[in-house]
Amino acid sequence: MRRRSSACRRRPAARAAFLTRSGDLPQLSERLNTPISTEELERRWRLVREAMARDGIDVLVAQTNNDHMGGTVKYLTDNPASNGYPVTVVFPREDDMTVVRQGPFDGVTDLPHEGNGIWRGVRRILTMPYFVTAGYTASYDADLAAQALQPFARGRIGLVGPAQMSHALAKHLEASLPGATFVDATDMLDRVKAIRSEEELQLIRRTARLQDEALAAAFAAIEPGMRDSDVVAVAMNRCQRGGSEQGIFLCASGPVGTPMRLSPRHHQNRVLREGDQFGLLIETNGPGGFYAEIGRTFVLGAIPAKLEDEFAFTLEARDVILSALVPGASPAEVFATYTEFMTARGRPEDKRLVGHAQGYDMVERSLIRGDETMPLADRMNMAVHPTYIHKEMMSWVCDNYILAADGSPERIHATEERLFSFN
Repeated sequence: MRRRSSACRRRPAARAAFLTRSGDLPQLSERLNTPISTEELERRWRLVREAMARDGIDVLVAQTNNDHMGGTVKYLTDNPASNGYPVTVVFPREDDMTVVRQGPFDGVTDLPHEGNGIWRGVRRILTMPYFVTAGYTASYDADLAAQALQPFARGRIGLVGPAQMSHALAKHLEASLPGATFVDATDMLDRVKAIRSEEELQLIRRTARLQDEALAAAFAAIEPGMRDSDVVAVAMNRCQRGGSEQGIFLCASGPVGTPMRLSPRHHQNRVLREGDQFGLLIETNGPGGFYAEIGRTFVLGAIPAKLEDEFAFTLEARDVILSALVPGASPAEVFATYTEFMTARGRPEDKRLVGHAQGYDMVERSLIRGDETMPLADRMNMAVHPTYIHKEMMSWVCDNYILAADGSPERIHATEERLFSFN
C-alpha cells in the first residue's frame, strides 16, 4: 500500500526546519538498539551535502551488505546492512534518500522526512526479493536503484565504496544511465565521517567500557581444560548482553615460547593447558553501533621474565606511535617512525598495519601504514595495536585512543596495560 505525504515533497531546508520543532518529532521505535539522535543525523546529512556541493556531485549511491565493514548505510540512515543482504542508499544533494532493500516484490513505502520511528530522512523504501546466492536476481535491486536515479540521468553521480558495491549494480547503473557522469566519492565521505561529534564519541566510549567488562569476564573464567572458543564465548555473551550487535573475537593460545597468531572461530578448538599463553582480541561494536578493540594476553601460570621484558618493549613501541598521533600528521610518516624504531632494535617490520580509525566500520581511514594519504585529524577514534613475533614469542597490546587538538591522545579503555595471570 502506497502512502504519500506532502512533507516528503518539501525542499530539504523546509523539512529540516519542520523536524527541529520538538513537538513534531515522532517517537522512535522501542525496537531500536540505542538509536543515534535525529539532530546527529541532520548534522551528518548537512556535512555530506556541503561536501557534495563543493565537489559538484548531485547524488551519492552507497551499497553495503554487512555491519562489520559496511558502515556507510548506517552512517546515513542509522540502520545497518547485515548478514550478506545488500542495502543500497541513493542520497541526493537536494532531497531525501531512497533506500533499496530486500523484501516483497514491488514493495514501495513513502515516508515523510521525519520518518516512521525507524527510518528518518528517507523519502521512499523500495523492495524486491533479491539474494546474492540467486544470481538471476542480480538485476532486481539494480533496477530499483536505477529508477531512483532517473532524475540524475545527466547528472554527476558519486559512487561510495565501489570495493563493497556489487559488480552487477555498478554495471547496471552505468548501462542504464549512459548520460550520467560517475565518479568515486569514497574519499569525500571518508573525510566527513572520520571527525566524530560529541554524541558519537560518547557512544564510542561506551563500546570501550563494554569491551573492558567483556575482557575481564573472559579472564575471570579462563582455566586449563577450556577450549579457546569457550573463553571467547564468555566475552561474546557479555558484549551481546551489553548491546553489541556485531564484531569479531580473535584469539591464540599455546605454550610460552611458541609463536601464536590471532585466529577466527574456525581455528579456536585448541584445549588450554597449564603454562599456556592466551591472547584475546575483542573487536566489536557497542550500543549505538560504533567499533573499538582491545587485546591482552593471559598466562595460565607464572609469567616468564622474557615475556614480561618483551611486553615492556611493546609498550615502549606503542608509545612511539602515540607520540606521533597528532592532528595533521601523515600516517605514512607515523608508520615510518615506528618501523625505524622496531628495525633498529631487531624487531620485525609490520607488513600490515599498526593502527587505524574506527567508527561504524571495524577498520576505517586513516590507516597507520605506508600507503595512507589521509592526514590524522582531531576527534578521530584510533585503534593502536603493535603486534609481532620476536624470538618465537608473540607480543602485543591493543587499545583505542581519541585524538586531541593538543596532541595528547585519550586512551578510552580502562583495562590495565599489563600481562594477566592467575597470580
